[in-house]
Order: sequence, then C-alpha cells, then structure tokens
Amino acid sequence: MYGPSGSGKSTLGAALATRLGLPWIELDPIYHARPNWDDLPVEEFREQVEQVIAEHRDGWIIDGNYGMVRDLILPWAQTAILLELPFATVYRRLVRRTLGRTLGGTELWNGNRESFRQTFLSQQSMLWWGISVWSRTNRRLREALREEAHSAHVYRLRTAGQVRYLLENAVLADPGTPSHELPSSAHKEDDDANLPRR
Repeated sequence: MYGPSGSGKSTLGAALATRLGLPWIELDPIYHARPNWDDLPVEEFREQVEQVIAEHRDGWIIDGNYGMVRDLILPWAQTAILLELPFATVYRRLVRRTLGRTLGGTELWNGNRESFRQTFLSQQSMLWWGISVWSRTNRRLREALREEAHSAHVYRLRTAGQVRYLLENAVLADPGTPSHELPSSAHKEDDDANLPRR
C-alpha cells in the first residue's frame, strides 16, 4: 500500500486486512521504534522488515512508502495499491490528522508524538511536508512500481469512490490462484486499474 502522507494508506490497509482476514503491518512503528524520533538505522530496519515478512508467509497487508525496504516487500507482493487521490483531498485529511494529533498530544508509535514545535515551527512539519514533497512522492512511487522487479498487479486509485469500490469487492483468491482477487485486473505495464471513475 503506497501513497503520500494523508492519502489513507493505514485506513485502507486496516480495513482490507479485516475484510480479507490477513495481518496488517504498518512500517511506521517499525521504523520509528524508539522514543524521541530516534529511528532505526537502515540495516536494522531492513532486518526487522525481513523478520516480519518471514513470520507471515501466508499473506499480509503492508503499508508504508519506505524505499529502503521496497526491494524486500515487492517481490513477495501479489497486489500493490497506489493511492493517488487529489491533492486537495489528501492535504485536507493530512491537516485534520496532524492538528488532531498535535493538539491532543496523541502518541503515535513507541512514545513518539507530533509536538507543537514540530508541527508549526519546523521544516520537518507534516503540514509543510505534505505540500513540498507531494509531486515528488507520487512520481517516485509510480516509477518504483514500474521499474523495480516484481510481479504484483498494480492498482492506481484516484478517487474515494474507487477506494470504496475496491474495499467492498476485494476477496481472497481461490486456493491455487497465484494472487488475491480484486475487483478488476491491472497490468504492471499500464500501472492502472479499471475501476469506476467516481
């Protein structure tokens, strides 16, 4: 599950995991494993992700954009979902989420919180991040899904209606079928989903 911050990766990931009866794995709490945003070194992060994948060989839903572990995840993935909702939709969600977390002092992962200073007085602010890396994030994710080695079906979801449609219709593949069945087929070459445009 890929997409810019605020695009709904975790929300959709959790919902799909519930619908399909698969474990839901967020990369954020693995990477932000220690308090005060003392993130894991890359090699340790990769080891942790490899371990999680090894523990769930029967299937999983993973969400997170971390390029340093994409090569560990994509080769095992049967389906990749790229959330490309309109900027206004995503940024509105991001602002609402960030302000709620900041003002409420919400703990995100392992003691980490988005502070007032981080949100309003820092270049690391998610509010600034959501604007400054929007186009670059989408472009890099599209390129990665086209160019990195994998055999997953790729679905690009551009509207909230497409997201709802996928969630309402996703089912596990029949035994012996090599991939999970989603509401329509897609090919890595065109990197698109034939979903309703609503």
